[in-house]
Amino acid sequence: MSAQPESPRPVTPGRPGRTAAEIRRDIDAQRQDFGHSVEVLRNKVTELTDWRRQINEHKNELVIGAAVVGFAVGGLLALRRRRR
Repeated sequence: MSAQPESPRPVTPGRPGRTAAEIRRDIDAQRQDFGHSVEVLRNKVTELTDWRRQINEHKNELVIGAAVVGFAVGGLLALRRRRR
């Protein structure tokens, strides 16, 4: 049997031969970026799930939708009464 070749070392991101201080600095920078990204995401989720603001921004669409639903339900009820 032939010998299995050694598996290559795992590839790690970043520059090889970095000092511990450089690695710590990179980790701190990534933490700050991550913290900022989480804050931006939190604000976006809060904005999108604010139903009062959504209603205020989309009043016309809601009125049109309610009218369409009203006409559809009214039409269905009228058809049911005719059949009886």
